[in-house]
Amino acid sequence: MDIIDVIMTRRSIRKFTGVPITKEQEELILKAGFQSPTAHNTQPWEFVVIRDIEVLKGIKAYHPYAKMIDNAGFVILVCGNTQKQGSLGFLIEDCSASIQNILLAAHGIGLGAVWCGIYGGEGLVDKTRELLDIPDNIIPVGLVVVGNKLEDKSPKDRYDANKIHYDKW
Repeated sequence: MDIIDVIMTRRSIRKFTGVPITKEQEELILKAGFQSPTAHNTQPWEFVVIRDIEVLKGIKAYHPYAKMIDNAGFVILVCGNTQKQGSLGFLIEDCSASIQNILLAAHGIGLGAVWCGIYGGEGLVDKTRELLDIPDNIIPVGLVVVGNKLEDKSPKDRYDANKIHYDKW
């Protein structure tokens, strides 16, 4: 798929077939996450690939927006390592850029995906940290639920010229 087409047509997909994702697809999506831009080239991201049904049930039990994970192919938890990036702002930005690359890569190879936020959600960081035994220097930022699509969504044009300012506000 052409990159502009990927960007313009990507939508959050929350309905999946339950058909497993291949290891090749998983690796390609993860590689895309590693290719994202990063402040000062710190590359603070760390990924937890989750396929275990019991762990997925554990996430579903506490995360109000992750109910779709039952039929997903796998889930990627994108985390930031504070020992690699000391600026919390840059760490969150770097991990968010990585999440965007993951979402675009999944769409580009014909899969569906949705970003479920962790960082900033009420109690989600602590519950995720506890469930997955995440060390203190690692901040869970977001989940990306990936799967074979059960639904397709039409692209939406979100362009809004009223939100563009030139040279000054």
